[in-house]
Amino acid sequence: MLLKEIKNIFHKELDVLYPQEEVDSFFYLLIEHHLGLERFVLALQPNFIVSKQEEQPLFEALSELRLQTPVQYIMGKAHFMDLELTVNKHVLIPRPETEELVRWILTDCHAERSRSIGGNQSTTILDIGTGSGCIALALAKNYPEVQVYALDVSARALEVAQRNAEQNKVVVNFIKADILTLDTLDVPFDIIVSNPPYVRELEKKEMKANVTDYEPKEALFVPDNDPLLFYKSIVRFAKNSLKEGGSLYFEVNQYLAQETKQLLEDQNFTDIEVRKDLFGNDRMLKGKILDIRFKK
Repeated sequence: MLLKEIKNIFHKELDVLYPQEEVDSFFYLLIEHHLGLERFVLALQPNFIVSKQEEQPLFEALSELRLQTPVQYIMGKAHFMDLELTVNKHVLIPRPETEELVRWILTDCHAERSRSIGGNQSTTILDIGTGSGCIALALAKNYPEVQVYALDVSARALEVAQRNAEQNKVVVNFIKADILTLDTLDVPFDIIVSNPPYVRELEKKEMKANVTDYEPKEALFVPDNDPLLFYKSIVRFAKNSLKEGGSLYFEVNQYLAQETKQLLEDQNFTDIEVRKDLFGNDRMLKGKILDIRFKK
């Protein structure tokens, strides 16, 4: 069959479910993944033919897309910054907004290397609720001299994160623990970062089925009556675990950014800053702690 005919079938079947540009993206991702073809192949070879054997995985993926299965789960991989990550139903699919959070941390790390962070003292970073490991791995890859720790309550998520660390040849120390009950670890940290669950149940109606029906609910949703429960626990933990001058970074619910900021203010964090993501939403938050709370 002609490749362009398969592309037309994708649009015929999927345009009622997704924007046309997204269907194009699905098609090109899948021909690259399954056939090793670049997205401009049809521009150069409009009559490119694929065999029956080659077209089979494309139509199998089309069937999954009809059910609104995320294309990343269909392929079993996702890209995050310069990493290729294994993803499955046990971990969230990494998103561009989280890349922005990591870039903020990397920029701050670079600025601090000549001062406290990156100096003679060993630098330590903790990623809480690591999931696929995307945040921890990106930080470890960009700063291999830093000791990076990654914590999650899910053993299955940690298996995925460990596999991703091995595949990307980075060293991360993985910890299985529940941040809702954890008081401290035997390590003081320069940086703590988290993208915890923050979507209220009432916000489900705003989300697409390819998120609500497939991605792990325990990594997404929080009760309407206590939407900041993870932030409260992480702030408490950070007060006990950050070094003097250490920083806490969050990805936050855009509708609760100011309430989350108030949590840090109430716990005497300083230099608190809220930043917008590429869509103009309040999505990232940072605060510093100036007094030493960690005790060996």
